[in-house]
Amino acid sequence: MKKTVAIDGPAGAGKSTIAKLVAEKLGYIYIDTGAMYRAVAWKVLDTGAGTTDEAIIRTAEKLHVSLRFVGDNVRVFADDTDVTEKIRTPEVTALVSQVAQLGPVREKMVELQRGMAKDGGVVMDGRDIASNVLPNADVKIFLTASIEERALRRWKEMKAKGYEEPIENLAAEIEARDKADSERAISPLVRVPEATLLDTTGMTIDEVVAKVMELCG
Repeated sequence: MKKTVAIDGPAGAGKSTIAKLVAEKLGYIYIDTGAMYRAVAWKVLDTGAGTTDEAIIRTAEKLHVSLRFVGDNVRVFADDTDVTEKIRTPEVTALVSQVAQLGPVREKMVELQRGMAKDGGVVMDGRDIASNVLPNADVKIFLTASIEERALRRWKEMKAKGYEEPIENLAAEIEARDKADSERAISPLVRVPEATLLDTTGMTIDEVVAKVMELCG
């Protein structure tokens, strides 16, 4: 039987990287829920309609976000625009927490996410997968790392893409993101009691993947 795997954790913990690799090893579909909220944030910025809560909700209501296989890769689409790379800019990152806090936006995205996972065989990562999106997931993991480690990972990722940002600024942004995600009124970042805590500080990607595979049985 194909399982449903839920991986939660704070910003920069490596959820997307690990979830994607685990999905490949299991032959499952990888669903990056954070990318879906980023697609909404990108559309808000692209339209120039403003970043008030009302403007964001209006944009989200009209937008269709989808994850599609293109070759062997999952690509993120906002309507018919491939935004896989566009959603990883600092501007989108700065807006995505506000987008993800809005009830109407979350309701729409969660409905899409549950539909994608209804037949199992998926690895889904985000902030509230085990607690809200897929509370009956077969495997629940809470992936984390120290703020310093997460800032270093983000710095390396941004540098590889041509962005220069002091690591101290990234650490401050991650700390603020943690606070916003944990304290939001709707579906906050939380580790459910049955989720296995996996602190990846000092671990290699291969070591983390091996541990998650072990947990998946």
